[in-house]
Amino acid sequence: MNFVQLFQTCFRSILRNRMRSLLTSLGVIIGVGSVIIMVALGEGSRRAIEQRITAMGTNLLQISYRPPPRSAGVRVSAFSKNDLQKIKNESSFAAAVSGIVQNSNANIIGGEGNVQVRLQGVEPDFLIARNWNVSSGYFIDDEDMSLRSTVAVLGSTTAKNLFGDADRAISQQIRIGTIYFTVIGVLESKGADLDGRDQDDIVIVPMDTAMTRINNSPYVNMILMSVIDKKYMETAQKETELLLRESRYIPDGINSDFVIMNQANMIDMASATSKTLTSLLAAIAGISLLVGGIGIMNIMLVSVTERTREIGIRMAVGGRKRDILLQFLTESVILSLMGGAIGIGMAFLASRILSAAGLPTAINFLVVVISVLFAALVGVIFGYYPALKAAKLYPIDALRYE
Repeated sequence: MNFVQLFQTCFRSILRNRMRSLLTSLGVIIGVGSVIIMVALGEGSRRAIEQRITAMGTNLLQISYRPPPRSAGVRVSAFSKNDLQKIKNESSFAAAVSGIVQNSNANIIGGEGNVQVRLQGVEPDFLIARNWNVSSGYFIDDEDMSLRSTVAVLGSTTAKNLFGDADRAISQQIRIGTIYFTVIGVLESKGADLDGRDQDDIVIVPMDTAMTRINNSPYVNMILMSVIDKKYMETAQKETELLLRESRYIPDGINSDFVIMNQANMIDMASATSKTLTSLLAAIAGISLLVGGIGIMNIMLVSVTERTREIGIRMAVGGRKRDILLQFLTESVILSLMGGAIGIGMAFLASRILSAAGLPTAINFLVVVISVLFAALVGVIFGYYPALKAAKLYPIDALRYE
């Protein structure tokens, strides 16, 4: 039997019982579709998390003050401008450094009412460190810092809330406490951060202005540092820790009163967690493929029983055992591959629907190829026993079968 005749015979047998063939392939359809969708959801989530982390800045080190226990023998104060200046002067890997004075719930009064937003006093390098751009107007410069100017840059959400339209905010007045600030710029939209907080709901003023006119404190809450290249992140983190310990007179053996968050580590951790969960979900979905394979084997055994007389006739007219084996094995693989093809189509459709609903998905075509190959393998493994059983039938016994 040549391959053309083989496939014609197999397709005729499959189409003879269309509904049964479809139901037989259902387990494979669900299995392949589930694996692809689960991996697509995991990959989409991983990319979304990485984008949110990357949106925080480029190669970022975030240095936050962590008050030590009172008995630790270390002074209890946030970062000073001397700490900040030491990093700027002596760091070998800094591309941009900015101190941050933060008020997480400041009351801001504008043209159309008042809002409670995050207020940050920053330096000009903040824009570079956070990889942020100004959509209109301009950002704080060194002159604003030295003069302690009462100027402000608004996030796009805050600008809309205060003035109805972000474009109308430029040159308008806002009031923070009892002090009036002039809006000089509006930042481009960044969206939500890892905690789901709107990054665009923010007001930015010069750091020195925030320290002297708003907080009345000489201390900086946080330091942001952008590293020149991702490959230097670990080295830059260790160097920065040594510089701050020296600047803050923290002796060896005493825990630091600050913590450094490494953006590269955050991305790696998020990716590793996402990959683990994706693998687990894919493995659970893959069980459906095995169940589908058992369904194929069950139906093929029934098919062998139903077609015993047909097998006997084929053998009587010269059909060899390997021809019978190959025929039933090919039918099993075709059923499995048909299920795989339908499952892929359903997975693509489901991914589009999920994306439209706001759930990030990213189909990995390598997973699609592996799913198809695995579906074919399921057809071979679970179709082999029924095919072997058919091939072992004796022609005389098969012809006598009723």
